[in-house]
Amino acid sequence: MATGGSSTHDFSASKLFNVEGFVCVVTGGGTGIGLMAAQALAANGAKVYITGRRKEALENAAKTHHPGSNGGAIIAAEPCDVTKKEDLQKLVEELSKKEKYVNLLMCNAGIGGPKAEPEHSDADDLKAKLWDNEDVEGWQDTYKSDVTSVYFTTVAFLPLLQAAIEPKGPMEKFGASVITTSSMSGQMRHAQGHFAYNAAKAATVHLTKLMSSEFQRTWIRVNSIAPGYFPSEMTTKESDDNQKSQLPHEQISEKGHVPAMRGGSEEEMGMTVLYIAANKYLNGQIITVDGGVLNTIAS
Repeated sequence: MATGGSSTHDFSASKLFNVEGFVCVVTGGGTGIGLMAAQALAANGAKVYITGRRKEALENAAKTHHPGSNGGAIIAAEPCDVTKKEDLQKLVEELSKKEKYVNLLMCNAGIGGPKAEPEHSDADDLKAKLWDNEDVEGWQDTYKSDVTSVYFTTVAFLPLLQAAIEPKGPMEKFGASVITTSSMSGQMRHAQGHFAYNAAKAATVHLTKLMSSEFQRTWIRVNSIAPGYFPSEMTTKESDDNQKSQLPHEQISEKGHVPAMRGGSEEEMGMTVLYIAANKYLNGQIITVDGGVLNTIAS
């Protein structure tokens, strides 16, 4: 770091958010927020491996959204079920044959889980609605996908992440990081009919803080993005031939609790990913990008 301070030129966006040469891994990277993250990173020079359970979706995303000639790339890794340790270990072993280190791991894969609206004031009716529409297995699957997998994915990649730091000297400390995808839903008291999902995302929020604190001895940062409404398969239940989902503004504005009166844009998610990836002084934080929802719903 220069002792005389930074020049104005050093504050250009291309320098502040430079990820050129980064090696990144994004789980759940074939659609939605994972693909947005991959695009933002690759567009700014990073090599991004995307993985998920559907090989066709991964290959189509990589083929459809190539960043061009800036040195970045979106590469379809082998499919991986992040709820299985053997799949995670195989993914790490395969990537280790191609790369000496990983600068950024984004644990984005997850599921929505069971839904049952707690809309009744009569206790018998309320019990029937929740009891009949949810089951223990659904809760366990949600927790396994949205929390447990985040932990084991991060643990599996710790050596590759630390390898990005060690050769580069003390100024590169905290130069490798993990981004978890939590949710505004994990910070609010409104269940939205998703008790299992909201509880799991709350656990992801706290897991992020735990890993940030406990893993900082390895010089690896851990932060989380807590999205509001963004276009994804989880939100819209579908994606098009380009692995993209559409979220009309009126679909969000009619909810009545989104001050921005729209869903988040893909570019706004990309900005957030680049900020966390590039800022080595950011650690243990939950960056909520929700259009102001938590200002209107108790958290």
